[in-house]
Amino acid sequence: MAIFLTEEWLRTFEEKLNNDDRYAEIAKNWEGDVVMTVNQGKNLDEPVVMYFDLWHGKCRQAYFVEDKIDQKIAFVLKGEYENYACILKGELHPMQAMLTRKLSVQGNMGLLMRNVPTVLDFVRCAQEVTEIPD
Repeated sequence: MAIFLTEEWLRTFEEKLNNDDRYAEIAKNWEGDVVMTVNQGKNLDEPVVMYFDLWHGKCRQAYFVEDKIDQKIAFVLKGEYENYACILKGELHPMQAMLTRKLSVQGNMGLLMRNVPTVLDFVRCAQEVTEIPD
C-alpha cells in the first residue's frame, strides 16, 4: 500500500496494472489514455494531474503532469480530492461518481459505458494499492 498521490503510489499503481492478470484480461481491448485531475481538498493543497497511457491491459506510461499536455487525450477525469478518496475507500461507486458528476468526464461516453468492467477493474487495482491518510 502506498499513500495516494505520492510518487511511490504512482509507481505501485502502474506496477499493479502491468502485473495483474485479471486487469490484463478485462482490459485486453482497451485503447486510450486517461488524464486524472484531483482538485485540492483535505490532505491536498493544490491540484494534482496524472497521465495514464492504457493499452490492451497494460499501462505503458504513468506520470504526474507538470505542464499542459499537447496531445488529444481519450478521457479526462476531474474531481475533488474527497470524491476520489471515497471511491478508493469503496464508499462511492466509480460509475455513480461519474453519473452524478462528482467526477466530471470528458471523452466518448458511449465507449466508456461499453467498457464499464475495464473502468471498474482499473479502480479495483487502485484500491488494492492505495492508502488514504486520515
